[in-house]
Amino acid sequence: MSKIPELSRRERQIMDAVFVLGEATVKQVVESIADAPTAMAVRRMMHILEEKGHLKRREDGREVIYSPREAKVKAGRSAFQNVLETFFGGSLEEALAAHLHSRKDVVSDNERERLIELINQAKREGR
Repeated sequence: MSKIPELSRRERQIMDAVFVLGEATVKQVVESIADAPTAMAVRRMMHILEEKGHLKRREDGREVIYSPREAKVKAGRSAFQNVLETFFGGSLEEALAAHLHSRKDVVSDNERERLIELINQAKREGR
């Protein structure tokens, strides 16, 4: 459903804003996007995103509230897979290395232990 290539840069910004907010009005989306287009342009793009099947809407009085059709976790996994394939040739190792090298803060002991446990769990499950 929410495949990255079929979205324009602005549509991607709108979808990102709606995912962060959980659900949003046009006004909330405009306020959350840096250098946002006019509210009328955002309204039109949100309508297009609804037509494409990325957003659903409900009315609350005079307000129209949009929310993603796809669960945030599922969309996140799909987006991550796209980044992995596009920028790292599908290599999880390269992606993780790039992330760890670019972090400004230190990986905490808890994070490190959790990563090791996730790797061990994947190994036990044959993934």
